[in-house]
Amino acid sequence: MKRIGLTGGIGSGKSFIAEIFRNLGVPVFNSDEEARKIQQSDKVVLAAIREKFGDVFLSSGELDRKKLASIVFSDHEKLAQLNAIVHPAVGRAFEKFCSENSKAPYVIKEAAIIFETGIDEQLDGTILVTAPEQIRIERVMKRDGISESEVRSRMNKQWSDTQKIQRADWIISNDDAKPLLPQVIRIHELLGVVPG
Repeated sequence: MKRIGLTGGIGSGKSFIAEIFRNLGVPVFNSDEEARKIQQSDKVVLAAIREKFGDVFLSSGELDRKKLASIVFSDHEKLAQLNAIVHPAVGRAFEKFCSENSKAPYVIKEAAIIFETGIDEQLDGTILVTAPEQIRIERVMKRDGISESEVRSRMNKQWSDTQKIQRADWIISNDDAKPLLPQVIRIHELLGVVPG
């Protein structure tokens, strides 16, 4: 079984591409979703977040994700600290996911920062989803209800497409012009899945 990373900058549409792979029967592990679950239920992770970031919890005791995001997305060091707490737990969850799907020809690990964290070194290949910057900004503003400057601030925490392209094995262009399905099918077939 191959382990394939799927990544792309904020607003590139990587989650949409992941859904296409999922519809083709490929097991897809969503790292961001897993990180959210861990930040809601993993007592060890929550204790470490409380220790490092202080009062970022709602009165219900639940993590205030918006408050935490405003801290980490404005401070590179704090973002690295949060990643150091959450990423090992996500890594363990991915290992479990791989063993549960060991009969699949390949699995996909969808994550926003595969290259930035060096996770690509542990994978058999990587797919990068790209889109023009302005399209990405408009998508995120619409999706998250945030300002352009907030989107740009988040974008600045990730590598540029130019940096990522140098390390990616396959590239899917999600520019609202090139059809997506043929791009996905080509990679699907290259990964050893015989069509039909």
